[in-house]
Amino acid sequence: MPKKLLQRYLPNPDKIKQIKALGFLGDRLHSPNLWHLNRRSVSRAFAIGLWCMYTPPLPWQQVLAAIGAIWFNANLPIAVALVWITNPLTWLPMYYFAYEVGALAMGSTTFSFEQFSELFSIEKAMALGTPLLLGCFILMNIGGVLGYFGVQWLWRRSIRHAVELRKFRSSPFNSAVMARESYATYQKFIAHHTHPHPQSGDDRSGGT
Repeated sequence: MPKKLLQRYLPNPDKIKQIKALGFLGDRLHSPNLWHLNRRSVSRAFAIGLWCMYTPPLPWQQVLAAIGAIWFNANLPIAVALVWITNPLTWLPMYYFAYEVGALAMGSTTFSFEQFSELFSIEKAMALGTPLLLGCFILMNIGGVLGYFGVQWLWRRSIRHAVELRKFRSSPFNSAVMARESYATYQKFIAHHTHPHPQSGDDRSGGT
């Protein structure tokens, strides 16, 4: 998972620090550990953010994500940003899905989406009780596990792929290897061998 891709979409650190709900954290928000981009900090941030997105609505989700990031030395901007997956535009389908998951786990009947959307508000949603809460709890844990191990796998895969490409670009044409690569990689290969140039520091992968 390239650092440049993450940096492109990460929220501005100053904006994170200015979130009023996080003001109680004080100087802890300035800890350099919370802003590092490496495999461990990013995978922990995804686990925390995807876990927190099904907790009580904003701004509490941000608060919980920030506390989790501080506790586990995770990347704070990623953890806080991910909770916005659940927002006023996505609440209905996401909480209805959680409600369905919880009802399925309990073997109980459910409202239709139309009925659910008619009565939906945070207060009424909480009044739905066990099916919704159980569904949220199940999805929180699934999201956290998938987020952590998914990023770990993607990061390692990205590093392996970068190493393979370095070997590939410095070796003669190999049709078997080329067949596994994308058209964009093929174009880079042609450009590299047509106009060879020293490998730049930008080709180096993010650390672990």
